[in-house]
Amino acid sequence: MGSVNIFVLGLDEENLEVLLGVPGAADYRYHPLLSQGELQFSGTPVSDLLDKAERQLREFRGSVDAIVGYWDFPVSMMVPILCRRFGLRSPSLESVVKCEHKYWSRLEQQKAITEYPRFALLDPADPARPPEGVRYPMWVKPVKSYASQLAFRVEDDAQLAAALAEIREGIGQIGKPFEYILRQLDLPPEIAEAGGQTCLAEEEISGAQATVEGYSRKGRIETYGVVDSLAYPGTPSFLRYQYPSALPPHMLRRMEDLSKRVIAQIGLDNSTFCIEFFCHPEGAGGGEVSLLEVNPRHSQSHAELFWEVDGIPNHHCMISLALGKDPRLPHREGPYALAAKCFLRRFRDGRVLHRAGAEEIDRLQQEIPGVDVVPVVDEGMQLSQVPQAHDSYSYELAHIYVGAADEGELQRKYDRCVEALDFRFDDEEGGLCTR
Repeated sequence: MGSVNIFVLGLDEENLEVLLGVPGAADYRYHPLLSQGELQFSGTPVSDLLDKAERQLREFRGSVDAIVGYWDFPVSMMVPILCRRFGLRSPSLESVVKCEHKYWSRLEQQKAITEYPRFALLDPADPARPPEGVRYPMWVKPVKSYASQLAFRVEDDAQLAAALAEIREGIGQIGKPFEYILRQLDLPPEIAEAGGQTCLAEEEISGAQATVEGYSRKGRIETYGVVDSLAYPGTPSFLRYQYPSALPPHMLRRMEDLSKRVIAQIGLDNSTFCIEFFCHPEGAGGGEVSLLEVNPRHSQSHAELFWEVDGIPNHHCMISLALGKDPRLPHREGPYALAAKCFLRRFRDGRVLHRAGAEEIDRLQQEIPGVDVVPVVDEGMQLSQVPQAHDSYSYELAHIYVGAADEGELQRKYDRCVEALDFRFDDEEGGLCTR
């Protein structure tokens, strides 16, 4: 039997290393299908990206056995389009868009659950005031975005006006290509009217944040883990993703149940998914929970966490579904009891004057078991000019993966990595935040 050819949209070195750790990888040949830069940073029209990808696939001298991707837009929507053209397994484009169009997703959630915030459409060109039925404080964001870009928390009309001004400047970057995808579908009237370049306003929800990971196969929906999302104090910016979740079992079961109901309503099948929640576990009646966002893919940011704790990265589910194999993961068979992906950030702009080099990072990783350090920025870079390396409130400097026996060990390993990275900037006051 020959090798299985798996084409990965935007394949990068970090994730290739993880993909080589899935069961059966010795029989798989991973092929990059367009580069990450082309897909996320080039501004190339989606139609051109699809045509280029199709040409590459048709020119390949061998079998095309699977097409997969773990990135957000446009990758998440290109996968079902390309799979349909080549007769391969994937979710339907409509079910993916139902997840990713934030307004359409909320309308679908309304049909299955009640645990979501008040929401309404908001035209970014309208006067700066909350839509009817939505109160401050609230979040305003485009109906399609990723990595929390152009998402703003606002408390009054002045803040809303400032947020909308910034959104108007940038909404077309993703909104215009997203509308190309919307034109491929027979949309409900309310979604067709909304389009891809408007905003969603939602009342603020708070609490502990966590993400349910799972998959749907042949109509059977399974969840396999919950990952906590911890923020820097007083900010919405993530400090780290940590697995397994420290939330109480009753809250985990409730989020898993809600996830299954929503995925069934949307009709997402032959797909991984991850669903983000906020919750207050100690509230009356077993606690409060509210659904934040539905993603029709697993989180590649969590892959190494499952690898360290359960023994296999969650990329296994994506690959298995694409090949028609059993996507189940083992449970707690990895080398560590706890794992985290930590985000070293800075909360002000600046130019990077110094950071540890490749040799220093290699030595650090050899000295500290269970640590993987991935810089996001290099010397000489202006943080505000790094594509995609920031949310609306901070700038990412490095991703630090840590496996540990407990939280104390995890924090000690992380602190050693931050010190060794030795980031320095061109201003005197700093602004680097490590806890």
